[in-house]
Amino acid sequence: MNIRITPGPLEGTVTPPPSKSIAHRAILAAALTNGTSTIQNVAISQDIEATLRCITALGGAWEREGDTLYVSGVWHREWDPAELPHLDCGESGSTLRFLIPLALTLNNGGVFTGRGRLMERPQKPYFDIFDEKGISYEQKDGVLTIRGEWNAGEYRLPGNVSSQFVTGLLCALPLLDGDSEIVLTSTLESAGYVMMTENVLEKFGITSGEQDTGWVIPGGQVYQPCDLTIEADWSQAAFWYAAEFLGNSVEISGMPKYSCQGDRKFSWFYRRLAMPRNMGFPVADCPDLVPPLAAMAALRDGYTTYMSSAARLRLKESDRLASVTQALNALGAQVEEGPDFLKIWGRDTLAGGVTVDCCNDHRIAMMAAIAATRCREPITLLGAECVQKSYPDFWEEYRRLGGIFDVL
Repeated sequence: MNIRITPGPLEGTVTPPPSKSIAHRAILAAALTNGTSTIQNVAISQDIEATLRCITALGGAWEREGDTLYVSGVWHREWDPAELPHLDCGESGSTLRFLIPLALTLNNGGVFTGRGRLMERPQKPYFDIFDEKGISYEQKDGVLTIRGEWNAGEYRLPGNVSSQFVTGLLCALPLLDGDSEIVLTSTLESAGYVMMTENVLEKFGITSGEQDTGWVIPGGQVYQPCDLTIEADWSQAAFWYAAEFLGNSVEISGMPKYSCQGDRKFSWFYRRLAMPRNMGFPVADCPDLVPPLAAMAALRDGYTTYMSSAARLRLKESDRLASVTQALNALGAQVEEGPDFLKIWGRDTLAGGVTVDCCNDHRIAMMAAIAATRCREPITLLGAECVQKSYPDFWEEYRRLGGIFDVL
């Protein structure tokens, strides 16, 4: 879907969708119980559909009533240990990386597929573990096949590739018979996402002990059914706060006062960017916030913003250092891309009058839509339907707030 946005102000109150990150973790934890859990306030994005599809393939079950999911565990299933489950992860990196160790624990492996850039994203931290543990794996023509049996023990992995690898192990290792240990070989980035995992797992009766180098995970634990409500998503709310920052009369409601989400740090960035001066800050712990922050920085007239420690953005749905730079510069901003940084010189308005490729990246599409409110001429977005990955109602909300666009 291509759309043409006519610049204009947004006005009104918006409630961001439920947290996709928390929902992923809650659905997987519910699928590991020997009962049924009720998960309320769930938005069914493409990424969440991928996780639901995979727990079904593993033998779990779910029903939906409105925004409520009833998820039943995998333990009632009958399965042939010689037959590996086929797990279609769509474009969801969380689904893929969370399910790899769980598939080994539950079914001695699995056959994983995906779309877009998903199967190109790095899995080396797991592969290094597999080499050490004697797990066989093959990645060929976009299909990853893993087979083997693993046991409790020490699991070493880097912390600076993705916290999703840590989450996958934190979910799976408690199910093994003995105690295990996760040892980080480099500094953990996006630590807030691991804290979120621990928070969700505790609600389902799973515990782990933190130590200086990682975690100790007691084995033989049992996931307990749980009823919980998913809180609003800070990473999606950031786009509406960015719209407010750019001068739109947007009020954001429904955000939790206290949250386990690492991206709640956006409020700190917002206050920093509101200061009339040049500034810089690292973004290693919150890579998903870079697109809305970049849109804000591009319109800090007369001031420069430097975002560092951003190399992991190259491993997202698009190479986000490149796609953020290309999209904003096309609109008339001044952005310099480095190996692991963005440098942005703020301007008063953006020219617009151009076509922007969303690069099949939901956050690039939303960034461009918010930046369009400060463009002088209409802009065309190619592939605007990619917001379905995380925020299916984004364009409906954009129009409700007064955004003007035509589907081409």
